[in-house]
Amino acid sequence: MAYHYEIGDIVKLKKKHPCGSFEWEILRVGADFRLKCTGCAHQVMMPRTIVEKNTRGLKKP
Repeated sequence: MAYHYEIGDIVKLKKKHPCGSFEWEILRVGADFRLKCTGCAHQVMMPRTIVEKNTRGLKKP
């Protein structure tokens, strides 16, 4: 399923963060995504291909 990613969306990924959260807020969209963990506010940059492959759900604000 193809998702349309926008800034502010909450994306649920396959693997959980060490804090226990599966959900990430999208802060930047492009070839790389900047994601912020909704559990602990840790920020990471991930390539678009990895985010698209590991997405299990998308919530619009």
